[in-house]
Amino acid sequence: MDFNFTEEQSMLRDTVASYLQDHYDFDKRRKIITSDAGWSPAIWKAFAEELGILGAPFSEELGGLGGGATENMIVMEEVGKALVVEPYLGTVVIGGGFMKHSGYADAASVIEGIVGGTTVIAFAYAEPQGRYTWSDLKTTAKKDGSGYVLNGHKAVVIGAPWATHLVVTARTGGGQRERDGVSVFLVDKNSKGIVTRDYPTVDGARASEVFFENVSVPADALIGAEGAGLPLVEKVIDEATAAVCAEAVGSLRKLHEGTLDYARQRKQFGQAIASFQVLQHRMVDMFINVEQAVSMTYMATIKIDEADAERSKAVSAAKVQIGKACKFVGQNAIQIHGGMGMTDELAIGHYFKRATMIEGLFGSVDHHLRRYETLSFGKAA
Repeated sequence: MDFNFTEEQSMLRDTVASYLQDHYDFDKRRKIITSDAGWSPAIWKAFAEELGILGAPFSEELGGLGGGATENMIVMEEVGKALVVEPYLGTVVIGGGFMKHSGYADAASVIEGIVGGTTVIAFAYAEPQGRYTWSDLKTTAKKDGSGYVLNGHKAVVIGAPWATHLVVTARTGGGQRERDGVSVFLVDKNSKGIVTRDYPTVDGARASEVFFENVSVPADALIGAEGAGLPLVEKVIDEATAAVCAEAVGSLRKLHEGTLDYARQRKQFGQAIASFQVLQHRMVDMFINVEQAVSMTYMATIKIDEADAERSKAVSAAKVQIGKACKFVGQNAIQIHGGMGMTDELAIGHYFKRATMIEGLFGSVDHHLRRYETLSFGKAA
């Protein structure tokens, strides 16, 4: 397989990296996440108008850059390096993914809004009882004339405080955990009956508990076929998981680099702690974990357009390695830094918090190990 990037992809990486270095350093990020809004609409506007990266995975006919999963991977790695909280994942990867793969009638218009920075999407899929079973839904969408009425509760909807629209999974038929009967809707967040409770997350982002209380939506809010939405959800979540793996790679690189720099400067017994053999071994192990995470992320991204089983196996394998690397590299970075590694003033603690969140996002290590075994052998231990 060819792991080399094209000239256009390298230019995309350089453009994003350069912009974030100039406009999104650690101090500026701290001001953004502690502001009332919790994000920077100005940065989001620049992503759309100056850089054009909100169109990275969309065709040129839709106003995008003509890219795909690889372009998402490139952007998300730089997002991870800079700890960007603006909702590229929810809007471009997930919201855009649903538009691209569903045959949604108004997809072109929605994508135009995403590329232009005016449409911001949050994915309301998780429920308190659901764990990582995407079909475990108590939220319902019942037919009402030509439209639907939504009722239910979605938990930890990342980016919902900033969203203009929500992509919502709901049950239109079947039992609570059955694969059949799952439908997907694009809902205006300002719709009557939507109640949110907003809060900050440990890694500096914002999320909401979202309650749907007799929310009426029109028939054209349905994304894909009624009751047959689970395969679409699984495909988009696989794409999102691969993108999150790329974000983790960016954060892991910074954790490792920051620890190396600190170890070269910090002195004990009159010499830099980087000269201590036991710490050298540990930092080499950190490097190995980072490089394995890079390789697995590339593999998952390359296979994202393959058949469902191959795609899902590659993504789960990558997420297992990413989860292990986030834990190992993050914890060792903090341990080598000592207690100051967890202070708010030091960037390393912020990278550790984000890596810890990523470890469980869209499935833990144990979940993806079981999923990989099921996909490979038809059963899980």
